[in-house]
Amino acid sequence: MGKKSQKPKIVLPPELPPEILEEEIEVSDDDLQFVKENSDYAVGVSRLDTQSITKHVTRVADVKEDALEALYEKRLKKKALQKEKVESGLQVDPVDALPVKTLDGKLYYRTLQKTSILCANSEEETGEDKKGDSVDKGIVKLTKVERRAKLKKQKKETKKQGKELDKAEEVQQMSQAAVLAEVKEDLTAEEAFESKKQKLAELGMALLADPESNIKSLKEMLQISKDNDDAIVKLGVLSLLAVFKDIIPGYRIRLPTEKELEMKVSKSVKKMRYYESTLLSVYKAFLQKLIVLEKKPSFQQVAVRCICTLLDAVPHFNFRGSLLAFVIRNIGSSDNVVRKLCCATITSLFTNEGKHGGEATVEAVRLIADHVKAHNCQLHPDSIEVFLSLSFDDNLGRPEKTNENNRVKNKKFRKRKHVEEPSQLPDTDKKRSRKEQMTKMREEVAADYKAASFMPDVMEQRRMQSETLSAVFETYFRILKHSVQPKASSNEEVVSPVSGASGSHPLLAPCLKGLGKFSHLIDLDFMADLMNYLKRLASGGSNSGDSSQKNCFTVSERLQCCIVAFKVMRSNLDALNVDLNDFFVQLYNLILEYRPGRDQGGVLAEALKMMLCEDRQHDMQKAAAFVKRLATFSLCFGSAESMAALVTLKHLLQKNVKCRNLLENDAGGGSVSGSIAKYRPYASDPNLSGALASVLWELNLLSKHYHPAVSAMASSVSSTSTGHNQVYLSIISPQQAFFDLSLEGESFNLQSDSLKLNNKRKRGSGSSRSACVTPLTDTVLVSDDEVRKKLSTHFMLLRDIKENERLRGDLDRTTFYLKLYEEHKKQRRKKGRTKPMKTEKNC
Repeated sequence: MGKKSQKPKIVLPPELPPEILEEEIEVSDDDLQFVKENSDYAVGVSRLDTQSITKHVTRVADVKEDALEALYEKRLKKKALQKEKVESGLQVDPVDALPVKTLDGKLYYRTLQKTSILCANSEEETGEDKKGDSVDKGIVKLTKVERRAKLKKQKKETKKQGKELDKAEEVQQMSQAAVLAEVKEDLTAEEAFESKKQKLAELGMALLADPESNIKSLKEMLQISKDNDDAIVKLGVLSLLAVFKDIIPGYRIRLPTEKELEMKVSKSVKKMRYYESTLLSVYKAFLQKLIVLEKKPSFQQVAVRCICTLLDAVPHFNFRGSLLAFVIRNIGSSDNVVRKLCCATITSLFTNEGKHGGEATVEAVRLIADHVKAHNCQLHPDSIEVFLSLSFDDNLGRPEKTNENNRVKNKKFRKRKHVEEPSQLPDTDKKRSRKEQMTKMREEVAADYKAASFMPDVMEQRRMQSETLSAVFETYFRILKHSVQPKASSNEEVVSPVSGASGSHPLLAPCLKGLGKFSHLIDLDFMADLMNYLKRLASGGSNSGDSSQKNCFTVSERLQCCIVAFKVMRSNLDALNVDLNDFFVQLYNLILEYRPGRDQGGVLAEALKMMLCEDRQHDMQKAAAFVKRLATFSLCFGSAESMAALVTLKHLLQKNVKCRNLLENDAGGGSVSGSIAKYRPYASDPNLSGALASVLWELNLLSKHYHPAVSAMASSVSSTSTGHNQVYLSIISPQQAFFDLSLEGESFNLQSDSLKLNNKRKRGSGSSRSACVTPLTDTVLVSDDEVRKKLSTHFMLLRDIKENERLRGDLDRTTFYLKLYEEHKKQRRKKGRTKPMKTEKNC
């Protein structure tokens, strides 16, 4: 039996849900409340286009089968019309558009419709729409008014969208154009900068390789340096500076005159003239460009650096006067960089006179003197500190007596020879003419050799040195005269325009340094005026002793005046006889006016060395006064100042044997007390102080000084031992002692050194050692400031006591005089009463 054939199972589609009428749907209140509260969740459903949905729905509710067939036929007609439109359209190039592949495997390209076809199609569509309104109305259910309103809205929206798109496109195009323009400008600026930079390098290399052939390139480089870009200007200026430093010749260019230009010359001479004239004209324009750039703040330092470099490198070349005038005009500038550059350039001119033969030195010194005069001595101290770099030859100032004597002798010998042999004169005319020709030829050869060998002329050097010295001392004397003038003479208050200057006399300190250095070159005719100025300055600026005028000068400046006076006297010892007692009086008073933080210790040490250690034998009273004053000074100030004072004190004691009586313990200074029996510590004159009547009790305190070197020095002076330490300390000068201890003070450990000193000194029993060490260790912890404060309060108390004593004495005198006056009045009253009684008796 055959198997029964199995029938395939038919899978039926799922049944549709049962249709429920709207009337049967019941909505609860909770559902309504939920939908109202959560209306945001229904936004997507509310925005659904129901009309477009109904077009694609095959099953439409409440529509008969005939109406559905008509709807389907209408849709087929629309598809056919669309195919015709595509066929009648313009086919796009396959390269410009992507094709569409159907299921059949055919490729279709997008088409562009013609305007006529578009219009016809639009009319057909409107007609069809009109015909099929009845069908659509049944499906969409829209009225004519609604359709018109909908069309109007669509048109307005499309217009708005078109306008917005146009604006966005315009803004986007504008922003893109601006960005592109900026990028192009940046690129062009960078390209222009690189091209100009490359051009400057090429022109500079060509000039350095062959200056005569490529001299025209200088003008191109100068033209590039006139660019609007600051970086290009700086590069051009610096490139021209490097080129000029290399190609400027070693001689001064003289342009040909009109007659020389009319003469016929060779090609090489024409080429050289053109090269020199072009070089000189561009160099002049370059200097003018630098002077203009110096006035701009952004180019000031570059311009000053270029001018200073040119003046230092080629001081022999043309336009040296304008360069010097520019540099000296800025030598007292408030800008530190500019001032230092100018001062360094002038110093280099003074030290390297071989480049210019000394002519630039004379011009610079004269310009500085005029500059100081024009500014009334109110400049920065660096303006005349450059004079310290000048060097003078002492032999040039002395005339050559031997050569002149030889010339006179030769002339006398020739005259005698001619006189003694008159008979031979006519026979020797030819020989004489030959000799004259030979001498002329020798002189010409000597002159040419001298010019070629650059041998300096002694007479010319002597003239330039005398002019330089006269300008320098003219400046120094003008500063001294201006400093001596009292401030009350001018109604306006003088204010120093420079920082770091002392009061209203900023140039006084460098002036005194220069006078001390060149004191041996001062003319004797000006010596009396100089010493008079120095005395007035050392005393405070005026002979009247005005306190306001004294405050204008520091202690260091007044001490420097004393030092200069002694240097001038020693350099002209044979021809000068001046009483220097006034300077000793000023030094005696200035020792107590010295302040470590305010004044310079090196100047004080130099004054002690110059005036006390290196001077000749002193008067006994004066030497004892300085010994006592220096011992008092050593108690009040630091270790470096104390050491310099003790070295000077020991030198005075070694030189003046009678002053050693101050080391005696009895009052009155031992057996020799001098003409003044009482010691006057506040006397202004050392000869009237009566120091021989005192005792050096300060050495006992100084022997316990915290610094071991000071204590050792004080103990050696008081014991007058002849050990190794004493020999060494007697050899060194106060300056050396001051500088040694000032340098040592930076790394000096107070506690460790004092403990070592105490261990060395105190040897004995344990109780005595502990008793002696403990107070010293306590004093070690006290700082210098505290010691100074205590000593200052102590001395203030002493001064107050002295002042009180003086006031009490004045009060006693005035009361005594008042009593005498009262008694005198009483006596006159008694006499007045007795006289009329006598007259009555007579009557």
